[in-house]
Amino acid sequence: MSKAAESRIAGRRSSSAASFDAVIAAHADALSRQIDEVRERLGPPAARRELRRFATGEAARLIGITDAYLRQLILSDEELEPEKGPAGRRLFTLAQINDVRRHLARTRPGYLRHRRAGEHLQVLAVTNVKGRSGKTTVAAHLAQYLALQGYRVLAVDLDPQAALSGLFGCRPELDVGVSQTLYGAVRRDGAERPLGEIVRPTHFPGIDLVPGHLELMACEHGGPLSAAMPEGAVGRVAEALAGVSARYDVVVVDCAPQLGVLTLGALCAATGILVTVQPQMLDLAGMSGSLRMTADLLGAVREAGGDLRHDFLRYLVTRYEPNDGPQTQIVGLLRALFGEQVMTHAVPLACAIAQAGASGRTLYEAGREGATRQAYDRAVEALDAVNAEIAGEITRAWGRAA
Repeated sequence: MSKAAESRIAGRRSSSAASFDAVIAAHADALSRQIDEVRERLGPPAARRELRRFATGEAARLIGITDAYLRQLILSDEELEPEKGPAGRRLFTLAQINDVRRHLARTRPGYLRHRRAGEHLQVLAVTNVKGRSGKTTVAAHLAQYLALQGYRVLAVDLDPQAALSGLFGCRPELDVGVSQTLYGAVRRDGAERPLGEIVRPTHFPGIDLVPGHLELMACEHGGPLSAAMPEGAVGRVAEALAGVSARYDVVVVDCAPQLGVLTLGALCAATGILVTVQPQMLDLAGMSGSLRMTADLLGAVREAGGDLRHDFLRYLVTRYEPNDGPQTQIVGLLRALFGEQVMTHAVPLACAIAQAGASGRTLYEAGREGATRQAYDRAVEALDAVNAEIAGEITRAWGRAA
């Protein structure tokens, strides 16, 4: 090769190496614009999103009454009358369903699911140190199921990738500023804010959101925070949640896929821990080490005087294919090892859930759009069973009858 050719190649290498930062920045900008276009088309931002309406049969099932009784209530109180769709069918918003619950609770308080005097805030930490274990799918559907049942829910996104925030119409790169995540409530450098100022409403009635953002990584990479326990950031997570506890019945925390400061803080603040488990041997291989590390860290918090009050620990199998022999064997192994702490029901690997997620929504929001009636009903039935089982743990922790 001639010296001139070698010089040109060396020049190109030098130029490319020197400008990669600009290339990467340009790629990030281009990707952000493309994602914004897709989101605009498939799932508008929270300011323009709206939860679908529910037919009389769906509304009655959510309330826990018959269709006939709901129609009777509407006839007896015109304030409960919902709007009618194009075909003359009554269509309820979730807010109207909650109005009916409040109406019924005047004589039967059980129709209103809010926690009562003496019942502590339930903080549910959905966790796994491995990515793609279904954490965000579980957290989003659990939060929405509880809201559909009439609970007041706070969803907290601790993942810097902010997938949970995206499902609630929040675009972190555009909608979240400095100290507008949980980090803003636990930092101590003069830029901190009360959690009540960070919480934002969502398009889903009954759910507020503490969004995620890349800012959350500041807790893991130095900065003004100290990991000393429990005086540092770990203990501050519980303090921050206590500041808004009167407004909610349940907090659902989508933890980051790592045992960082905020994830440990969420586990310490939690009353219930849900460990998502994908039934694959590769996923189980690292589970022992992560569980041992979690136990050691929680033990250190307890020894340092931390007040840990866990009501329950459950392992939730996700992305499950019941007809897959090896998966069934792994689930059997988990049940043999952990007994009743493995949940009875599992989150299935379902196309209907994936299709809803591709449009930036959950299955509860999407309805039967994009899925066959049978596939949709099967997936919803499975998710309802999982979430009802978790709701049962909540009510038992409160000392209520199932």
